[in-house]
Amino acid sequence: MRSRRIATLALTLGLSALPLAGQGQDAGLPDAEPQGRQTLDRIVAVVNDGAIMQSELEERVAQTRSQIARQEQEAPPEDVLRRQILDRMIVEEIQLQMAREAGLTVDDTELNRQVRAIAESNGMTLDQFADALEADGLSLAVVRDQVRRELMMRQLQQRRVASRVNISEREVDRIVEQQGISREQARQALFQRKVNAEMEEWIQEIRRQAFIDNRLAAS
Repeated sequence: MRSRRIATLALTLGLSALPLAGQGQDAGLPDAEPQGRQTLDRIVAVVNDGAIMQSELEERVAQTRSQIARQEQEAPPEDVLRRQILDRMIVEEIQLQMAREAGLTVDDTELNRQVRAIAESNGMTLDQFADALEADGLSLAVVRDQVRRELMMRQLQQRRVASRVNISEREVDRIVEQQGISREQARQALFQRKVNAEMEEWIQEIRRQAFIDNRLAAS
């Protein structure tokens, strides 16, 4: 039971809702099917020069369903959930392409530090964390790839979104007066509010600029 909770926490890096972050599409490893029963994969969306495959979508849908069930929440209808997830994957793919084009990378030292921090936040060593993931049908390599993609998109968002945000001392004064909080708390609250607003606008902007063929929406 603990391993399932830990795996879900690890994957929260990638599965947390946009616009704050995105994630790569390798959400898990598909179960092997008996010989002669393999299903043909197909493209469900084309994003610029990239593509999202049916298998990738199914992996993400299964993972999201599992999270919803563990949180004892009510899931939306299957077709709605599938379309919502594909839409998120499309936005993530756009961001990943932009990050690669900008030459953004995550070195192994930073990646290892982030993965180790996830393990330690759950009271585990890296080896214990890897065992917990394996017990949940995942692997440390999959999670490392997810974290790397997440960090690349955060770098991109920092460049393209956070850099747009300006906060005046007058705005800080107003929040302090209205809410009775410290100046640092007021500054953080203002920053987050403005970042969220800028992020929504930026997401719409990059969607408009990208070539997107959402074949699920057309079906």
